Amino acid sequence: MFGRRRKDRGSNIEATDAASAGDLGAYDEPADEEYDEYATGSAADSGPYDIDEVDEETVTASRLDLGSVLVPLPAGGQIQVEMAPNGTPQNVHLVTQFGRITVSAYAAPKSPGQWREVAAELAETLRNDKAEVSIESGPWGRELHGRTANADLRFIGVDGFRWMIRCVVAAPSGNTGADSELVGIARSVISGTVVRRGSEPHPVRTPLPIVLPEALTRQLVAAQEQQQQAAAQQQQQPAPRTAPPEQPAQQTQQVPPARQTPPRRGESGSAMQQLGF
Repeated sequence: MFGRRRKDRGSNIEATDAASAGDLGAYDEPADEEYDEYATGSAADSGPYDIDEVDEETVTASRLDLGSVLVPLPAGGQIQVEMAPNGTPQNVHLVTQFGRITVSAYAAPKSPGQWREVAAELAETLRNDKAEVSIESGPWGRELHGRTANADLRFIGVDGFRWMIRCVVAAPSGNTGADSELVGIARSVISGTVVRRGSEPHPVRTPLPIVLPEALTRQLVAAQEQQQQAAAQQQQQPAPRTAPPEQPAQQTQQVPPARQTPPRRGESGSAMQQLGF
């Protein structure tokens, strides 16, 4: 089912990507030995894979197809979709009993090294927010471990051919250590992930688009309709009578519907958003 890493040089699409992303350095075509080094490393034989390396029909049947990435679902895991303000899917989280795993794909140049730059920037951001940060070695190279007062985060990145995988592992404090159950599950998910980069030009570091499966889209639409119906029913209910003057405590609890505080993003937000980053 899985073949060798693709070595074709393709077109000049990624050169256009790098130029449109601003001053990110000169575009370099890697030498064969440089490409071989990152494409056939210790973790390369176990994935993540490019869609051109595998039988698409087989992997689609055994993974959650999100358009740009196809990810295996961990046993007992649940799917949580985070929507952008414009109504498009922004992130899809795999929720386990130990914590949450989020796998995303980004456009990248043909030469490796994007994850190294991204990891350094993430580390600086976390430190600026008073998080304890350490750089650790994992199956695909460096991993970023961040510890905050509320939660632990681990960022795992993999450079591919014109794409980069970033996995965010989020859990309560102390549950994202290198030997933890959750990190083991996350690495297994990454190993089985397949990237469908496509031929469209994308600026480097741009998230590759997420496309939800039809069945999942129907579930989301049904859930949104239920929420709208519940909100409509609540608005149709008679307004609560004003508490008598001798009960000021009850008066302070009444909030007019038009001024109610919108629900917090809570677990529907990304790991960084929940932690205020």
